[in-house]
Amino acid sequence: MSKPNILIIMVDQLNGTLFDDGPAEWLHAPNLKALAARATRFKNAYTASPLCAPGRAAFMSGQLPSATGVYDNAAEFASSIPTYAHHLRRAGYQTCLSGKMHFVGPDQLHGFEERLTTDIYPPDFGWTPDYRKPGERIDWWYHNMGSVTGAGVAEITNQLEYDDEVAYHATRKIYDYGRGLDARPWCLTASFTHPHDPYVARRKYWDLYEDCAHLLPDVPAMAYEAHDAHSQRIFDANDWRAYDITEEHIRRARRAYFANISYLDDKIGEILAALEATRQEAMIVFVSDHGDMLGERGLWFKMSFYEGSARVPLMIAAPQMAPGLVETPVSTIDLCPTLCELAGVSMEEVMPWTTGESLVKLGQGGVRKSPVAMEYAAEASYSPLVCLRQGKWKYTNCALDPEQLFDLETDPKELRNVAEDASNTGVLEQFRLMAAERWDLEQFDAQVRQSQARRWVVYEALRQGGYFPWDYQPLQKASERYMRNHMDLNVLEENQRFPRGT
Repeated sequence: MSKPNILIIMVDQLNGTLFDDGPAEWLHAPNLKALAARATRFKNAYTASPLCAPGRAAFMSGQLPSATGVYDNAAEFASSIPTYAHHLRRAGYQTCLSGKMHFVGPDQLHGFEERLTTDIYPPDFGWTPDYRKPGERIDWWYHNMGSVTGAGVAEITNQLEYDDEVAYHATRKIYDYGRGLDARPWCLTASFTHPHDPYVARRKYWDLYEDCAHLLPDVPAMAYEAHDAHSQRIFDANDWRAYDITEEHIRRARRAYFANISYLDDKIGEILAALEATRQEAMIVFVSDHGDMLGERGLWFKMSFYEGSARVPLMIAAPQMAPGLVETPVSTIDLCPTLCELAGVSMEEVMPWTTGESLVKLGQGGVRKSPVAMEYAAEASYSPLVCLRQGKWKYTNCALDPEQLFDLETDPKELRNVAEDASNTGVLEQFRLMAAERWDLEQFDAQVRQSQARRWVVYEALRQGGYFPWDYQPLQKASERYMRNHMDLNVLEENQRFPRGT
């Protein structure tokens, strides 16, 4: 039996509450809606960690940050940790990445045989948080609310330039696969940086949302004192006191965010059109690394276990999985074993250390009983936070903060922490036991502090004297493209044509 081709489309910071059952009806996203119609759609999919690098390393490896050591956006992803790209490549796949994966460290491939673009963010240790200095803001890289006050329209930005390139190279690669010069099955990951802030969109997409009824959040901003302790730390990390956020700022930021979903839809459409034009079949996965609070409760960006930040869209179109809606909570760490099962690739050798579970059975009417786990140990935290989602309940714990327990069935906006309600004593104790079986928070904290301290020493040392960057430098083999004199022109023209000539 031949192994299926796999196309993974990843986006950045896309709020999963907008994808209860595919894209919300009011979003202008025809390509994603068409994909949703033939996909298994996961209503309650969660990131493993609501930040880019930790969430992506977890997605690729099937392991939580406490296992990968990728605690924050400047923590090294070890080359010895197998990813889905390693598993598939070992089984005979061509593996290729176009776009962002936020790898930190000198290994910028992690199993990908080919990488078509550089990354959009730095791969070194310069963005390392420091638990030894609680409350310190690192102005030159921490988020601030300027992304909200500066929202608006532009025809080109740093991020638009990047995602235009991601789509171009991914589309070109689909055409290369279609030429059939390499008989191996392929796995292409096209990973975009939108709709991640800054909230700036092209006019053609901005205009789609002029009369949008969703430009203000359902839960308006709350007083600083009304927030839980971690949310207050997020406000402080985002330098909220330096900005006066108006209702118009909120409207413009959300409008640009929605507009960039439509921009992404067009880019995804280009890739899918190339797949169709070259008559290739592929399983398709659509996922985000984490969400965005989008002004709910006054919070923006990610770094939180609240639904807007932690929930992500997830759709899988594969013959082995029936189209339809799955409401069981799942995690992005489940994708690595899912991809391997769909491709007929064994993960047996590493499964004792991999905590993700294949989702194939859920797309076949099966059930899942285990909880979904999340971790956060990056900026705006001074000690690791952990979270469990099971059934209708979400439980959060941190050594510094009171526990949180939310009933998402009766309180989907998470406005009432019921951890201290006497009627929930049994539920709370059950979650405490599950958390204690999974985490030693004191040890977790010690590991994060050791990692941070080491990285600060290494980063400052490597910036002295000669500096060799870890940034990925895409290799364009000009001597192997188009026509060169070591090639036979007739063979070249025939091989590069799809479909072949008569």
